[in-house]
Amino acid sequence: MSQDSENLTLTLPDGSAREVAVGTTPLEVAAGIGPRLAKDAIGAEIDGGLVDLRHPLDHGGAFRIFTAKDPEAGHFIRHSAEHVMADAVKRLWPEVEIDVGRQDHSEKFQYDFRFPRAFTPEDLEQIEAKMEEILAEDSAFERTELSREEAAELFAEMGENLKVERLKDIPEGDSITIYRDGSFTDLCRGPHVQRSSQIGAVKLLEASGVYWRGDETNEMLQRIYGTAFAKKEELASYLEQVEQAKARDHRRLGVDLDLFSFNEHAPASPLFHPKGAEIYNTLVDYIRELQGRRGFEEVITPQILDVDLWHLSGHYDNYREAMFFSEVDEREFAVKPMNCPTHCLIYKTRLRSYRDLPVRYSDFGRLHRYERSGVTSGLTRVRSFAQDDAHVFCTEEQIEAEVLAMISTIMEIYDTFGFAAIEIELSTRPAKSLGTAEMWAKSEEALKSSLGNADIDYTIHPGEGAFYGPKIDFQVNDALGRQWQLGTVQLDYSMPERFGLEYIGADGAEHQPVMIHRAMLGSLERFIGILIEHTGGAFPLWLAPVQAVVLPVSEKFLEYGETVREQLREAGVRVQLDGRNEKLGYRIRDAQLQKVPYMLVVGAREQEAGQVAVRLRTGEDRGGQAVAEFLPGFNQLVASRSREL
Repeated sequence: MSQDSENLTLTLPDGSAREVAVGTTPLEVAAGIGPRLAKDAIGAEIDGGLVDLRHPLDHGGAFRIFTAKDPEAGHFIRHSAEHVMADAVKRLWPEVEIDVGRQDHSEKFQYDFRFPRAFTPEDLEQIEAKMEEILAEDSAFERTELSREEAAELFAEMGENLKVERLKDIPEGDSITIYRDGSFTDLCRGPHVQRSSQIGAVKLLEASGVYWRGDETNEMLQRIYGTAFAKKEELASYLEQVEQAKARDHRRLGVDLDLFSFNEHAPASPLFHPKGAEIYNTLVDYIRELQGRRGFEEVITPQILDVDLWHLSGHYDNYREAMFFSEVDEREFAVKPMNCPTHCLIYKTRLRSYRDLPVRYSDFGRLHRYERSGVTSGLTRVRSFAQDDAHVFCTEEQIEAEVLAMISTIMEIYDTFGFAAIEIELSTRPAKSLGTAEMWAKSEEALKSSLGNADIDYTIHPGEGAFYGPKIDFQVNDALGRQWQLGTVQLDYSMPERFGLEYIGADGAEHQPVMIHRAMLGSLERFIGILIEHTGGAFPLWLAPVQAVVLPVSEKFLEYGETVREQLREAGVRVQLDGRNEKLGYRIRDAQLQKVPYMLVVGAREQEAGQVAVRLRTGEDRGGQAVAEFLPGFNQLVASRSREL
């Protein structure tokens, strides 16, 4: 990329370059390419960042114009529909005050309102109808920069006191912009579509109460969620997917399948019931097996440690907002949010040689992080959890082999669970970080080199690294095509330096090891929530909390059913007997609803032949089999961790 004080260079998707003056807007660039593109343009991208069509360009780089045909257009459409919704609410209830909208518009939009009561379903219908009227007006979105004083005066005159407060959040020196469409004005960075008619379809989804700034000590505001698309067909497809997601919602299935619960006495901290604990422990056993084969040694570390440790590690300065603190014997302690400092303490207990490295520790200890009540959600955002956490201390020369071994294991795990379309991201130095620029450059280059030498495709996420080092993150798609970030591999030069970790090299001198942080499932709680939704609660046989249920046709065959259950239990099968005085069809249906892989029916014929009639949760009937015939196939599926039945 080349540019001077007068011009900048834009590289178009076809590889061609275009010289434009500094301050040229993307819309002007689109017009220079062609009038049809300028008419259809919805937004733009410069160097991977979304930008408004009216935003003056101040640097060159890779440049794209989006139209309604591009998937990225949805971000612009939903952000713009957000303003249309706020406009509709203001037209219906002029006294309402508007707070802020959503930052992530990949799927939804939202706004928070100072409103004296909860919004009802009837209110949402009324708002949606008013939005349709506003869209038909086909107003243009206009961008204006104001001084801080001008913006404060404008919103004070409008009676938007929440906006005046939000102005204080904008750092000094940052530009302050407002957007107008029709009679509606809001404080906003954008980006937005050109005109409201480019929003082809809208739907309001739900309303809820939320605390201002997510703090339960503040007043309650009212939030409305919605979504929008360029075409009605896209909206219909999305709503169908939403219905599928509701049917798979882990919060509902967790109750229906008796896996876990939450209680007000332990906010955002799940209580795992016996079936949920079976899944939890089976996952831990699986990871233990993989780690044991790869040279990891498990450690157990305290949950509460003196706050001085967290000052030393850097967590106090960079992470304390997410930590719990306590005072005992006039000493301040913190509940650990991460295991890494305690692993440094173990490493430091004795002198290490280069021959000892790499040292690999794993830890399933409980962690606690403060999450605001407004953002906690089922198992996917909790305050109490455990990770399949591990840390490797190694030499610089060992980094690549260790990182690639971790990636190989992670990919093996995701294949076992049937996660497809895995994307790998490399996240670089964030604004708030430890260490020097040289240290970060070296660690980022080490990860890039490891990925490059293994010919692994990845994308770079600037500024999204951990505060102590860059990281490789793994994004997976579930059965509904939703993306989740799971595993992570993080390279850390800072913490070994802060803890004074050393090893004696082949040259007899002291050297500092490199620390690699690694999680594969990530939080076990969050992974279980994701897995419930991925499988719809129909876990693979090896992970199912109840693998088989014995169903006597009537009480006359209860004794034989008990004999079958004991045979299976002795063979290691997680089996139950359902001898309730209910019709067989009812009990079969109940077992299917509980997602039990195998239903083993026993009646007169089965008792006489010494068999069980095998039915699958899918409804397939495999007929009669002796227990001795059933077990080999069952055991093979469990041993191979197959997703088949």
